[in-house]
Amino acid sequence: MTFTFEVLVTLKPGLADPQGKAVEASLPAMGFANVSGVHVGRHVRLDVEATNEATAAAQVEEVARRLLSNPVIEDFRVLQSATADGAA
Repeated sequence: MTFTFEVLVTLKPGLADPQGKAVEASLPAMGFANVSGVHVGRHVRLDVEATNEATAAAQVEEVARRLLSNPVIEDFRVLQSATADGAA
């Protein structure tokens, strides 16, 4: 069975986010003066072939920890999965 996961990788709180600041600084000129607290991260989607969701989730956690994020400066969050037939 194929399971789909999404991993969000963001900088740890308190670290400088130059991309987020650049986006935030551009927003008032575009008419969005009411937007603040912009942070930029990465969104990674993975399809995992596994016998069950728990096995697939454990594998995605390991991939996120070892490859997708830098544990010194980044946090990650794995979002709920879906099966190939679209069931959550």
